[in-house]
Amino acid sequence: MVNPSPLDDPEYASFAWARYWKLMRRMALFTLLCVIISLALLFWKNGFISIHFYIASALGIGFTALLTAALMGLVFLSSGSGHDESIDDPLKGSYDGDD
Repeated sequence: MVNPSPLDDPEYASFAWARYWKLMRRMALFTLLCVIISLALLFWKNGFISIHFYIASALGIGFTALLTAALMGLVFLSSGSGHDESIDDPLKGSYDGDD
């Protein structure tokens, strides 16, 4: 029998998703700060190279940081809400390895 996920409860799900989006808003602000500092350091060390260099750097740093935050946030959401424990593992207890 499959265990119900805590995220099936609409009230708890809205709380968990609100916490996730709060984390994402904070990480977006932190990412913006990191992008600004990184571009300032690049300009300070190299001067004006090309506008394309700075656009690509800003997009690369921003995309990487936000994607990392989104994926880690989903891991925290899944683990913190108890969703991970609600799966039905058909292989649980069937390992016969020599440890």
